[in-house]
Amino acid sequence: MQLKKLNDKAIDQLFQAILTLQSVEECYIFFDDLCTVNEIQSMSQRLEVARMLGKGSTYNQIETETGASTATISRVKRCLNYGNDGYKMALDRLESEQPGQE
Repeated sequence: MQLKKLNDKAIDQLFQAILTLQSVEECYIFFDDLCTVNEIQSMSQRLEVARMLGKGSTYNQIETETGASTATISRVKRCLNYGNDGYKMALDRLESEQPGQE
C-alpha cells in the first residue's frame, strides 16, 4: 500500500534503505547520519505515546512519563483512531517479537 501524499521515488528510496538495515546498531548509525537527535527523539516519543495510549494510559500519565505535550498526545491519538494503523502494526510486531515485555 502506498499513500498518495507519500508517493515519491526519493521517499521510496529512503524506505528501501531503512528496510536494508539489519540491526539496532545499524539503525543507530544510519539515523544518526540522517536525522538530528531531536528528530529521532521526537519519533521515538511518538511511538512510546502510541504504545501507552494503546495500553490505556491517561494523558497525564503519558505527559509525565514521556514529556510529550498534550498536542503531541492528541496528534498520536488521532492517528491511532483515524490513521492507517501504522503505529498498531509496528507495535503489534514489536510485542510479538518480545513476549512478556511491557
